[in-house]
Amino acid sequence: MKSTLAGDVVDEERESLLAEAKVLKEKITKVEAEEAALDEEMRELALQLPNTTHPDTPIGDKPKLLGYINENLLPAPPETLDPSVNPLPGNTKSHIQIGSELHLLDFSAAATVSGWGWYYLMNEAVLLEQALINYALHLAVQQGWQLVTPPSIVYSHIAAACGFKPRDQSGEQQIYTLQQPARHQGTKPELSLAGTAEIPLAGMYANKVFSEDELPLKVVGVSRCYRAEAGARGVESKGLYRVHEFTKVEMFAWALPDPAPATPTDPAPATPTDPATSGAEATPKKPTPTPAEKVFAEMLQFQTSLLTSLNLPLRILSMPSADLGAPASNKIDIEAYMPSRHTTSTGPWGEVSSLSNCLDYQSRRLNTRVRMKGNVGPDKKKMEFPATLNGTAVAVPRVLLAILENGWDKDVQGVVVPEVLRTWMGGMAVIKKKH
Repeated sequence: MKSTLAGDVVDEERESLLAEAKVLKEKITKVEAEEAALDEEMRELALQLPNTTHPDTPIGDKPKLLGYINENLLPAPPETLDPSVNPLPGNTKSHIQIGSELHLLDFSAAATVSGWGWYYLMNEAVLLEQALINYALHLAVQQGWQLVTPPSIVYSHIAAACGFKPRDQSGEQQIYTLQQPARHQGTKPELSLAGTAEIPLAGMYANKVFSEDELPLKVVGVSRCYRAEAGARGVESKGLYRVHEFTKVEMFAWALPDPAPATPTDPAPATPTDPATSGAEATPKKPTPTPAEKVFAEMLQFQTSLLTSLNLPLRILSMPSADLGAPASNKIDIEAYMPSRHTTSTGPWGEVSSLSNCLDYQSRRLNTRVRMKGNVGPDKKKMEFPATLNGTAVAVPRVLLAILENGWDKDVQGVVVPEVLRTWMGGMAVIKKKH
């Protein structure tokens, strides 16, 4: 009898403990779900934070003019090339007219086949496209850049990590997303068409750990690019200026992270002065460029050299904080003189190249790290996030547009081919009308 009572007590205690465990399990499940939701919310909020702004970036919405290139090729002094001036001095024949007359471009047939914002390149325009690609790659190899042909289809989360979202803040679609086969829906990550080779190049080393000695790493990729937004119809985006699909040669680099700022416990360094001014009014020296700033300067030199050699009149702009977007800390655009755009808000200038320093914005989101060589203490061989930089080598349609409009020679009724491209054009010096 006594044994039976003891057994009943044990059974009751077991049941009580099981019931209590069930309640605890339900509470833990609820807490874990709340934790996961809060973690996702924090992640989403963190992803919305833009990069810090570089000290050289103009604050506001007005770019800073840094200078002109091939200014002597302009039909008038640049300060007189105002959109209010009509007609503009010199040639105002558009690339659309030139392309039609020389049988280089066909927008009408593309509209029938694909819609507005698409185009056919024909005859010598096809050779020009390939010449621009080959010339850019040739220069890149000469300067030590590694060549890559990246994929044009990427996971949407990789694009988002680089700062490219399916829709912008206004809800306008930015990139094309691909519909998955029914058997993969809900089981495979969403795919998108890459809007620029920057995305697959950045993702190339996602979850990678570099050694300090491997950086800077500089690659250049040639790819087809796809943009869902092609702007509203009108002079701002007509012809080749804003299209849905195009070829671009893109530079991408990983650089060592910026040095950590001095902590309050560090002794304040003496302000360096220029020896030439000692005894007079001392001028503080400029701070030493960071590793990323050195690569940034190298990329800008590459861009300006390439575009200068194409005999295009250009202006260089430091873009304002309002124009940076989330990933970039600072950004420089190069715009080419495009006579047919003189009635636009920017006047006869159109962007042909862009250069951005994204610091660790992209590498954090892609979990790309570098193992730094510490000297002492717990920081020895610590992990940090490298800076990433991206810059246009050649965006083919816009450069093609600028070549057609600036190279048009009314006396011969043809387009003069830039000398540096003729090697890849079979020696062709002028594109003339077909008879």
